Amino acid sequence: MELACGATLSNSNSHFETLICTMKPAVTLPLMSNQLTSDQPAPEIALLHRAYAAFNARDIDAALALMTPDVVWPRAFKGGFVHGPEEVRAYWTEQWSEISAHVEPIFFYLEETGRILVNVHQVVRDLAGVVLADEHVGHRFTFEHGLIQAMEVCPLPSSIPES
Repeated sequence: MELACGATLSNSNSHFETLICTMKPAVTLPLMSNQLTSDQPAPEIALLHRAYAAFNARDIDAALALMTPDVVWPRAFKGGFVHGPEEVRAYWTEQWSEISAHVEPIFFYLEETGRILVNVHQVVRDLAGVVLADEHVGHRFTFEHGLIQAMEVCPLPSSIPES
């Protein structure tokens, strides 16, 4: 099984490109000196905390309420992308029938483009509870009208701390 950011594991008949998972308190750090500080979180970061919490609670309706009607979401578990809330719902329902993923945002970085890069601690288990992956991955979010318009899984820059 191939996972984000270069980690590779083998498994019976599944192919993972990357996954999305749980939430604990996270720290907001700037990429540039004039960007976010931990005492001035962007409204989008509060929204992302709610999104990660909803994902980890498997509350699809709560998570979809935080997305635009034309949201673009990676099919990290299967490859490619889905478009719109109903395709995200179907993808997550399928994913959760095969694996249990938990994602915890560790750090948030406001990029010059206005997107937010999140350092995520991801733990993926099979349905028997066996750990398939335990790693840090990057999730980059794009926003429109205060909602998530797109998410992509990406490598973390080497200068970003993992904890």
